[in-house]
Amino acid sequence: MKNYDVIYIGSGHACWHGALILKTLGKSVALVEKDLLGGTCTNYGCDAKILLDSPFELKEGLDRYKGIGLGQEAKLDWKSLMAYKKQVIGYMQPAMSGLFDRFGFDLIRGEAKFIDAHTIEVAGEKYSAKNFVIGTGQTYVPLDIPGKEYFHDSREFLSLDEIPDHATFVGAGIISMEFASLCLSLGKKVDVVNVTGAALEMYPQEYGQQIVEKMKGQGANFVFNAHVKSIEKKGENEYTLRTDEGDEIKTNYILVAVGHKANVEGMNLEGIGVKASSRGIEVDSHLRTAVKNIYASGDVIDKKIPKLTSTAEFESNYIALDILNPLNGKIEYPVIPNLVFTLPRIGQVGVSVKDAEAHPELYRVEKVELGKTMSWCNKNQPYEHLTFVIDKKNHLVGAAILSDDAGSYLDVLTLIINLKVTARQLSKMVFSFPTQTYGLISSLIPLLLQK
Repeated sequence: MKNYDVIYIGSGHACWHGALILKTLGKSVALVEKDLLGGTCTNYGCDAKILLDSPFELKEGLDRYKGIGLGQEAKLDWKSLMAYKKQVIGYMQPAMSGLFDRFGFDLIRGEAKFIDAHTIEVAGEKYSAKNFVIGTGQTYVPLDIPGKEYFHDSREFLSLDEIPDHATFVGAGIISMEFASLCLSLGKKVDVVNVTGAALEMYPQEYGQQIVEKMKGQGANFVFNAHVKSIEKKGENEYTLRTDEGDEIKTNYILVAVGHKANVEGMNLEGIGVKASSRGIEVDSHLRTAVKNIYASGDVIDKKIPKLTSTAEFESNYIALDILNPLNGKIEYPVIPNLVFTLPRIGQVGVSVKDAEAHPELYRVEKVELGKTMSWCNKNQPYEHLTFVIDKKNHLVGAAILSDDAGSYLDVLTLIINLKVTARQLSKMVFSFPTQTYGLISSLIPLLLQK
């Protein structure tokens, strides 16, 4: 039986970043993987999504200048874009394999099952370690209804050679709204069916509603407060979706994105005393499970912190340092920006607008219609809007953004929030001009000076 200092179960961002730290500092490390090396983000998540999304973002920008500098409308070619995506993302497997070889990781192929707190079994072989890190992520939850076998998930959508003429999305969260945006830009028919009365509910509703109204203008049909009852296949790529409320939608493709569950099954976690559920694995302030030599990292954790690739990498690095230093302090998360890749984008960071408005004794909410005041340098985005959350000490503690450039804004604002940068400190800095960042800072400074 081979022994290691640390065995990681999973090979995505929740695992390999920390594994690299440990290996660099002389520890023996192995990674167990039953699927593609690099995990969801690298192969069928974030990387594929941003690659496919970028031409759509550019087209949106060009279309805003029709009649004021540009004449012909840009056209998208999904088929050639998908071929490019498969070429680039397809290279990730040999690239990750080469990377892991260069790092000196031992790679164990198969599903891990715990025998005891220091031993796992994979494909009939046993392996032991002083510490384990579980970074198995999560998977989508299908609706348990008649016809559920006709549902598709995001992994399948991101590999479609052709976009169907009529796509229906169940759920109005991030995945559905992002993919629906792409379909509409291609001139396809789109339905969005949601159990509640709004889309993108974790973000300011005025922003989510603006996206909904824009998509309706492109021909999208939204069915809110509806519960999907059944799916019936009528022919080749022809389906009928029915709701409890009596709605009937004829469509060519149905994607379900109504939630995720943690990948915790089959590892015998309960048998060794690790507490876990579909929500994820319970951990302490050091990301240790109830069995203290076993950690959890990334989306598999039961947590309120945003489940993002950047968070998983942060946790992976923290765990490596905690293993190296038993006296390491508890994990302290910075504010974490999150971004929806709709067209336009919605982003937020820090204290949410909803929480701030619920506590006026603690926060002040300031709204800036940057699209109306800075149209000359913001790529002609009349809808661009910022919402700042400011505490009683005049520190920026949160922000929400509706803009094609929300990601760039978020990175600047995240620094300002984490470092508690004041208006006086910002006023002593010189930023490039005329840029959108300049507009952002010049709008923020006077708001931070208010008493």
